[in-house]
Amino acid sequence: MPARRSGWPAGCFPHCQPAVTAGTDSASTAHRAVFALCSPIWPTVPKITSSIRAGSIAAALQIVGDRWSLLAVRQVLFGNHRFSQIARNTGAPRDRLAARLKALVQAGVLEKREYSDTPPRSDYHLTRAGRELTPVLQALLEWGDKRAVAAPPIAIQHHDHPLRSRTVCATCGQPVRQRDVRRVSDIPGWDITGPAPAGPDISQRTRPE
Repeated sequence: MPARRSGWPAGCFPHCQPAVTAGTDSASTAHRAVFALCSPIWPTVPKITSSIRAGSIAAALQIVGDRWSLLAVRQVLFGNHRFSQIARNTGAPRDRLAARLKALVQAGVLEKREYSDTPPRSDYHLTRAGRELTPVLQALLEWGDKRAVAAPPIAIQHHDHPLRSRTVCATCGQPVRQRDVRRVSDIPGWDITGPAPAGPDISQRTRPE
């Protein structure tokens, strides 16, 4: 596999890196524009190895962080599979929506299924990776209901009551509380506060009191 150029988001390789200065706005814009070119490297969702500074959240946002991407995923989750339905219900410009749907297909979040031979037409369905975004959408919905809108426009029902989600540890079955969670860096030379100093100071920063 080709070597990655220094300064570009991890997981991107020379074939998708235009000649602009890394770390600038133009570099970020250019990377977003050509990110889809990376997709043939991975058969499904790209596996992006990165430092804590970038991290898994930053890598995920490269795939679904665009303004229209999660809204399109939400519509497919609701059962609106056709392009016209997604465009109508999101209000996205059709050219931008087409580009986002194409990128989501290339990233393995959506898949296209042909439903008509003449004329040839396809609609969109969630892959396993796309369905795994369901709790992400539910968390955003609950936060938006509480913090972003005066009156929630949609109510999610679970059996005969409103759905309220919580995070439970799959290993021990206990509800996850922030005070019980600790974050450990797996990146050499980093701890959770950032780059760790060389030498004895590393042990001093990570050793329990």
